[in-house]
Amino acid sequence: MIGVTSRYYRVGRSVHTGADGRKVLYLARRMPPRPEDVAVQTTVPVAQDTRLDSLAHRFLGDPKQSWRIADANGALDPFELTAEPGRSLRIPRPGG
Repeated sequence: MIGVTSRYYRVGRSVHTGADGRKVLYLARRMPPRPEDVAVQTTVPVAQDTRLDSLAHRFLGDPKQSWRIADANGALDPFELTAEPGRSLRIPRPGG
């Protein structure tokens, strides 16, 4: 079961039927939002030791919500967000 805080919660489910008739349930592709469509509560500068899970815990109340910070910044690779100290990260509003 996919929890309500998962990035896949609102993604549709599909069924693939193989040549042998076996049915396999799978999640449809998740399309991240456009960064400009994400409501932002603040921006923070990246320091040498910045971690997305720490930012998610601090601003969103859950370290597992770091995917929301990646979405707000248009990153498919979350590690690129903290690779450059001094960069400014958009922090989304909680629950959005």
